[in-house]
Amino acid sequence: MDKNLKAKTDSEPIVSVQDVTMVFNIANERLNSLKEYFLKLVTRQLFYREFIALDQVSLEVEKGDVYAIVGVNGSGKSTLLKIIAGVLEPSQGKVMVRGRIAPLIELGAGFDFELTARENIYLNGALLGYSRQFIRDNFDEIVGFAEMEEFLELPMKNYSSGMVARVAFAVATVMVPDLLIIDEALSVGDMFFQEKCLERINTLINEHQTTVLFVSHNIDQVERLCKKALWLEKGIVKMNGDVKDVCDAYSSSQE
Repeated sequence: MDKNLKAKTDSEPIVSVQDVTMVFNIANERLNSLKEYFLKLVTRQLFYREFIALDQVSLEVEKGDVYAIVGVNGSGKSTLLKIIAGVLEPSQGKVMVRGRIAPLIELGAGFDFELTARENIYLNGALLGYSRQFIRDNFDEIVGFAEMEEFLELPMKNYSSGMVARVAFAVATVMVPDLLIIDEALSVGDMFFQEKCLERINTLINEHQTTVLFVSHNIDQVERLCKKALWLEKGIVKMNGDVKDVCDAYSSSQE
């Protein structure tokens, strides 16, 4: 995969996905232990079937675009976001991303749940490329936005999914990213914090021209936030265009 993180120009798309295909190998039978897996492997009795998660997907996202990716579970939405974020490498095709990425892809990714929230803020920030001094300078802002002052010394294994999402979102957006990737991160937690996150996202969009890729099953939220949408069905692009047109067609197909 060609992934070049470099200074972008206004004439270039911030994300370019060209004919991307992603194939996963899935074991034909359920294996109950690592020992059983290695026995099957060494005796050449381990057989796989191919699962095509994405099939020749192409997408161009311009600077400042707010793009939704919709589809039922298993349609390839999260796989596409992981490829764009550089977490996965496609089986075929090319992806180019320009600028700083702030990914909110898997709840809890980048955290050690045995550590406290305070320690995890530094850990997650380091994984996102922030310096320790930057985290130190912005620590109070992160904690204040997440509203976690009383729970800083508590191990994150004791956090609810909503509390984890608060910390993850606060860390990811403390620095203005060129590309913000959100995969269902706003589907957990209370309504008031979701509104707070949407307000920050709108600030990033309106004041800093941050580009957003957004996955959610909440179509009302998608139409409220996004301008364009891509509809994936079984890994294939079903429709791409204006968010209302795409969401109307997708919603009609689910009736």
